[in-house]
Amino acid sequence: MIELDFAGRTAVVTGGAQGIGAAIAKRLRSSGAKVAIWDLDESPRVDVADAQSVQAATDRAIRELGKIDVLVNNAGIAGPSMPVVDYPVGEWKRVIDIDLNGPFLCSRAVVPHMVKAGYGRIVNIASIAGKEGNPNAAAYAAAKGGLIAFTKALGKELAKTGVLVNCVTPAAAQTAILDQVRHFRRSCHLLKSAAAPNGSAARTSTASSTVAGSRTAACRTINSTAARSSASAIPGPSSRLATRTSACSPTTCATASWRRAASRWNSR
Repeated sequence: MIELDFAGRTAVVTGGAQGIGAAIAKRLRSSGAKVAIWDLDESPRVDVADAQSVQAATDRAIRELGKIDVLVNNAGIAGPSMPVVDYPVGEWKRVIDIDLNGPFLCSRAVVPHMVKAGYGRIVNIASIAGKEGNPNAAAYAAAKGGLIAFTKALGKELAKTGVLVNCVTPAAAQTAILDQVRHFRRSCHLLKSAAAPNGSAARTSTASSTVAGSRTAACRTINSTAARSSASAIPGPSSRLATRTSACSPTTCATASWRRAASRWNSR
């Protein structure tokens, strides 16, 4: 694993108690960062869908860490697996609240501190479902698609402030959220992963490497992109290079994108 230097940096990871979020927090800490986890399963509890809870957590992080250099909006739920015509309105709103409104509320609270400091890195954990749409998962796909658009909009708003905003769009990863879905929908996720070069679901360590690479202090130009993260992603700085391309397909584009990005980088 290629080492990343986050010495002196601070980070907030939402949904960091398990899965991809826990892997990201672990990678950041091992790279020298001080990390605060915002999660309902942590103490103190933080509800990313509640504006007051998020503001209180932001104030606490500023007091305890001194600053927030990195925000990883990772918290999310899959929601029930069923057709749109049968989807409960309450469940639809719950998925949107956590998966889309959550990143909005967290970014809204943290961005002023980053802008004041003249530095910040925000990474939103979206999904390949946000690009492709999955049957019987309309709420999740809509939330993640909205998160990709939100990433690009916010990145453009902050382009001249020193704050960069990007997102990662993993295919299926072996985490608890994958266990929430029914067999048919799970099969759709795994088929997308099987289309990747090594034909397996992404590991949390792979996603964490992609995220860490896209926010490293050496990253000064990549902004408003949606980077594919799958089992084929290359960890460390190479994953950071892969974020230079913005719209991978659910097949072998991850490898092709890396080759094109590496070629452009090496030609400089």
